[in-house]
Amino acid sequence: MSTSENALSIFALGGINEIGKNMYVIQHEDDILVIDCGSKFPDESLLGIDLIIPDLTYLEDNQEKIRGLLVTHGHEDHIGGIPYFIKKLNVPIYATKFTLGLIELKLQEHRLLADTKLIPIDADSKLEFGKMNVSFFKVNHSIPDCLGIVFGTPEGNVVHTGDFKFDLTPVNDQHSDIHRMAEIGTRGVLVLLSESTNAERPGSTPTELKVGNHIEEAFMKAKRKVFVSTFASNISRVQQVVDAAIKTNRKLALLGRSMVNVVDVAMERGYINIPDGMLINAQEVNNLDPEKVCILCTGSQGEPMAALARLSNASYRDVHVIPEDTVILAAGPIPGNEKNISRIIDNLFQLGARVLYGGSSTGMHVSGHGYQEELKLMLTLMKPKYFIPIHGEYRMLHQHKLLAESVGVESENIFIIQNGDVIDINHSEARQTRKITAGDTYVDGIGVGDVGDIILRDRKQLSEDGMVVTVVTLSKRDRKILSGPDTITRGFVFNRDSEDLLREVNRLVKKSILDLQSENRYQWNAMKQDIRKSLGQYLFAQTKRKPMILPIIIEV
Repeated sequence: MSTSENALSIFALGGINEIGKNMYVIQHEDDILVIDCGSKFPDESLLGIDLIIPDLTYLEDNQEKIRGLLVTHGHEDHIGGIPYFIKKLNVPIYATKFTLGLIELKLQEHRLLADTKLIPIDADSKLEFGKMNVSFFKVNHSIPDCLGIVFGTPEGNVVHTGDFKFDLTPVNDQHSDIHRMAEIGTRGVLVLLSESTNAERPGSTPTELKVGNHIEEAFMKAKRKVFVSTFASNISRVQQVVDAAIKTNRKLALLGRSMVNVVDVAMERGYINIPDGMLINAQEVNNLDPEKVCILCTGSQGEPMAALARLSNASYRDVHVIPEDTVILAAGPIPGNEKNISRIIDNLFQLGARVLYGGSSTGMHVSGHGYQEELKLMLTLMKPKYFIPIHGEYRMLHQHKLLAESVGVESENIFIIQNGDVIDINHSEARQTRKITAGDTYVDGIGVGDVGDIILRDRKQLSEDGMVVTVVTLSKRDRKILSGPDTITRGFVFNRDSEDLLREVNRLVKKSILDLQSENRYQWNAMKQDIRKSLGQYLFAQTKRKPMILPIIIEV
């Protein structure tokens, strides 16, 4: 059964049972709207992979039906995949002013900006796509200009919250529009898709105002240079650092390309206020008294090539951390990054710095995602008939389901889905009975999707047990061995210490070739397969390792 046979279909291509690469699809008959196109960074098991984006197979197969890409906000897990999306599916992109600024940076980098249609929207925008109408509402998050989306369909209203919290005293004055949310709920919500990141945390998110006070206090106590590492996109946090630097009479240097680019966009579009003459470049830092300098840098998640990691390794060319400098990590760790962050903190302590870390425990960070009471408030305001928890790992989705039940949503009307599971709605009745293609696409250098499980398996084998290359030259005329076998290893054993082992390897290779020749079998594939088998068994018996074995047979 194709999606077009159903009046309304909802599914995710990313963002379910994971943190990152968010992408959701609303399809009514032959009109498809896509919400967000994010990316996520690989873990240590994905060797050599630079980025993970959603699998676009379904959208490519139905590209003539796609009416637009609607972007809720400008975080990487919501916009990081857009350049790769646009290369395959060049559809109009609808986003707020600040979000468009960040998208433009990405498209410029990929040389796609001139050919992409970017359409600015705000909370009052109204759009029409076939029989669907789309409106928006303001939500508060850790980046400016965030929106929730309402899809008006003949079946009923579908609401996607975007990422949100209810901060009643936001430092950027971008309040959640609770009145409009209540009005939407009063009109009736058929399906609510709501983010689940902090569904396990009781209570409510602390206000961002507290962070500003703690940052100012740390600046007052600092004896020498102050380094602050945070998400470049957290413009309200950046403004708090700027304000603290002004109060303590410090100049500000920006380190890291994303920090420089995002602050440029924010200044250009009026989202941040930095006084003239306050910004200095990295080369000027050493020309000023240490107590007159603040450095704002990337790398709060332990990224090995970001500014903070290089500072901790004393490998940043123009700026150095020295004893009694203060380093503030004004961001919480994303799950999976703890090890890298710990390594950087250790290095900073070894350099003699005073390090303030730990996220919310030090008061230097509050989450941009709502805790349980805020998630329940959203559910209460919207009063949905059906509920789909999104944007979170499975335990978070499950906890969000329990929260929904606690505020009156019927258990059988809550769908915990996987990426690719389709919720079909006919006559306002929802069911989940089918799947479409969904998964991960790996970006490796300039290659997109050309690295799959087999290549990753080979990389894993190489990284764990190394490789053995054995070369033998045969006569094309009579198939006799002219030279070799010669064997070299990389990442397996040290040749000088393993001469007996390699001598036996060469003997086994020669024996395999001669045995096959005695049976009048001269096919290269047969020879290579026999060599791999005999060497694999021998090397495992001797070393308990399974290196990659590459036989090379040359005919002359």
